[in-house]
Amino acid sequence: MYVRFQSPERSPRGHFPGVFALANGLAREGRPTEEQHRFWRAGNDWYDAAYTDPSRVDPAVYDPEDNPEAVAWFKASATHLLDRVPGYLALLAAHGVACVRLESADPGRVVYEDEHQIVVVPRDRPRSGPAPAIRLSRRNV
Repeated sequence: MYVRFQSPERSPRGHFPGVFALANGLAREGRPTEEQHRFWRAGNDWYDAAYTDPSRVDPAVYDPEDNPEAVAWFKASATHLLDRVPGYLALLAAHGVACVRLESADPGRVVYEDEHQIVVVPRDRPRSGPAPAIRLSRRNV
């Protein structure tokens, strides 16, 4: 099973931004309070140290031509990574930014995998939402 946290809405670029992209966007806009900014910065530093950035292993993993709409999913077994996501969800909620939890046994064509995550190119799906094989869950959101 795989888990992903993302916006329920497509961005202007046509993809569904993940939880970290959403939080990073808030920080770029200067919206978090000082305390929230400290949480965000410490959280990002922790995640950077805790697991691999797939694009450092394979610079083409997120290439829009080679792997259109590629997105990362946590492996459900990566509980030490998932345990810290609620803090990001609280940050987003405090600023009215929606984020949903998706779960799937098969979220798409795998283009990268390590012990904690996969990056997939989603299978064909309607432009308005997730593929039928993906289950939306309100748990932890």
